[in-house]
Amino acid sequence: MPERAWNTFLEGDNLDVLARLEAGSVDLVYADPPYNTGNDFAYADSFRDSAHADAATGRHAAWAAMMRPRLHAVRRVLAPHGAVFVSIDDNEAAHLRLLMDEVLGEAGFLAQVVVNLNPKGRQLGRGFATSHEYVLVYARDPKRCVLDASTHDTVDEDDFPHVDDGGRRFRHLPLRNTNKKFNPVTSPTLHYSLHGDPASGQVATAPFPGSVEVLPVFGDGRPAVWRWSPPLVEQRPDDLVCRTIRGRTGERVDVFQRDWLHRDGGRRKKLRTIWLAEEIGSTDTAVAELKELVGHVFESPKPTGLVRRILATMPDDVTVLDPFAGSGTTGHAVALANAADGGSRHCISVNCAEPTREGSNARNAGLLTVADITRARLRAVADRVGGGLSLG
Repeated sequence: MPERAWNTFLEGDNLDVLARLEAGSVDLVYADPPYNTGNDFAYADSFRDSAHADAATGRHAAWAAMMRPRLHAVRRVLAPHGAVFVSIDDNEAAHLRLLMDEVLGEAGFLAQVVVNLNPKGRQLGRGFATSHEYVLVYARDPKRCVLDASTHDTVDEDDFPHVDDGGRRFRHLPLRNTNKKFNPVTSPTLHYSLHGDPASGQVATAPFPGSVEVLPVFGDGRPAVWRWSPPLVEQRPDDLVCRTIRGRTGERVDVFQRDWLHRDGGRRKKLRTIWLAEEIGSTDTAVAELKELVGHVFESPKPTGLVRRILATMPDDVTVLDPFAGSGTTGHAVALANAADGGSRHCISVNCAEPTREGSNARNAGLLTVADITRARLRAVADRVGGGLSLG
């Protein structure tokens, strides 16, 4: 077992538990709060206005009143370089966005991700068959945040069709900047002559035998600018190639960058804001994961693939907080990620002793509270995956 257990479980109301955590001690928060579907909140504290709980506006206000102090508590324990991911559905997505703008600041907003957790769509009720939820992503301090919203999982080798003599794959990218915001007026130092030989492919900043002068132009012939400065061209001439191409105005000579596909997994691609079930799992796969460990004892768990994608945006030694731990998906995902890449992530899962329903699978299995479910899963994860479990 590692020196520090991969998982820690703390039972209690998250508002009370978070108050005991050291300020700035958490790098990443994933929260899956109650979605306010009309049922009573487990966190029915003094912030709730129960007199108006049955009215739609009252329910929204009560939900926001429950969440606001908890988000403030999350902000206190989050490190300046940290990030917060919160799952939510259409019931409170708009209100949560405003609430997080209020607590974390509008400048901290990074993304509203659409998560396709139910690809078949919900067939009950009226209207559309909803097949998605959301994850709102905020930085504690955007200038210091270490989140990297990219992955090597979506890099396609077929996008790199060329192979050099050493077997390395690459593609050709125009060296000229294709964004027309960058031009000789806005970026005058990047409008300069290069010299290239389309027969040999050689490129240089100065003329050489057999070379021709090449100026950056857009497809319509208007002046453009290069993406690289002259010193960078001189540092990396082997990553450039001169070619003759046919454009809208006929044949011309241009310069291209050899953009390499790295085999060591270092190549990354920016994450899209739509995450498909086939990539991160679904509610059905999440139920199967939990069932395999402790039984079918929780109605709508999140898949570990969702949380592992979130974990992959941060360094592999982060401290993760899940203040609404539910069935313990986040702790399970942390253990799987550490086992897969040798990381030293640590997850703090918090859950209150909300009673399970009479006659439910959980109650019949002897799990009297939702906290019992969290604890049982994290124990099973420690036994199956490793990393240990600390109980506070």
